[in-house]
Amino acid sequence: MDRRKFIAGTMLAAGGVATAHANGRIAGNGVMPKAVADEPAKPGMHKFSKMRTITLEEHYVSPAFAAGPGKPSQAGKNIQTAAGEHFTETWELLQDVGPGRLALMDEADIDVQILGHGPGMEQLEAKEQVPLVRDTNDFLLETVAKYPTRFGGFASVCTAAPEQAAKELERMMQAGAKGAFINGHSRGRYLDDKFFWPILEAAQHLNAPIYLHPTPPPQAVFDVYYAGFSPALAGLFSTAGWGWHIETGLHASRMILGGVFDQFPNLQIIVGHMGEALPFMMPRMDSAMNQHVTKLKQPISAYLRQNFHYTFSGFNFTQNFYDVMTQMGVEDRIMFSADHPFASMLEARTFLDALPISPADRELIAHGNAERLFNM
Repeated sequence: MDRRKFIAGTMLAAGGVATAHANGRIAGNGVMPKAVADEPAKPGMHKFSKMRTITLEEHYVSPAFAAGPGKPSQAGKNIQTAAGEHFTETWELLQDVGPGRLALMDEADIDVQILGHGPGMEQLEAKEQVPLVRDTNDFLLETVAKYPTRFGGFASVCTAAPEQAAKELERMMQAGAKGAFINGHSRGRYLDDKFFWPILEAAQHLNAPIYLHPTPPPQAVFDVYYAGFSPALAGLFSTAGWGWHIETGLHASRMILGGVFDQFPNLQIIVGHMGEALPFMMPRMDSAMNQHVTKLKQPISAYLRQNFHYTFSGFNFTQNFYDVMTQMGVEDRIMFSADHPFASMLEARTFLDALPISPADRELIAHGNAERLFNM
């Protein structure tokens, strides 16, 4: 029995029972039990364990973006879709990288947020994107300098101008950024396209992990896959309810199949939402697309275990966690996130504490793996 099968069996036999007892119920039907934190957290009702916490998929928007292409653009519509009736509050929270956000972090016992700009600027023309990325990154550096013990930052990059993006990433890494934050495709083009490889080359050279964050599918895909429902349902189906995650898993798969990691073997990619369905699909991909077909140096699973990291970011669901853990292992690869302001920091922190894992593994997920990856 290999290590992952042993972990899976142990968690089902021991951790599952522990979780069920914690909920006051035993799952006798073979269905994996839910952790306490699968249920909504109640503010003021929790005492958290004493450990350092770092979250990685925490969104903000810069003043220049908010005043320019953000709010009235498709990006603003995407926020409205994801936030629903709470759009105005969410928009305000995205712009708050000061006392208000710090108070929410304190309530949830979050020590550090690594900020990433989202919604992003990947759909803009280069002439608009380049100066806006620079302005946004300068704002990020100012914010981190103001609260150096509470915030870190991922650099935005101008994907429409890869050579300039590589130079901007170098500038930001020298200034203390933790990596890059890229919001999905760029007008229907994905990072396996060699047009973007100067960015990937720079990221490998600079030891800059890339957080690959969702964005809505290209319009042509939306029209075929997601149209035909009410605007509200189609919007959520194409984003938070399904499309964001499938789109990001597709993007990551294209990078693997396109030979990105054979070309850049040390490049590290972070994906959120418990792996954007990739851990669940990994055995099937290995089976259906073996090396004879892919012509890659390694099986698909090898890249997913060596070049990818996985965060929670709003997926506070025990079953999904078990799948990521048994497929990828806790050490190095799984990291904490809340997905603020689109998901609750308090619920994320409660979920982390409720997971039936060892204290050592909890510490790795809460902060140890991030500290190692970002050399914090």
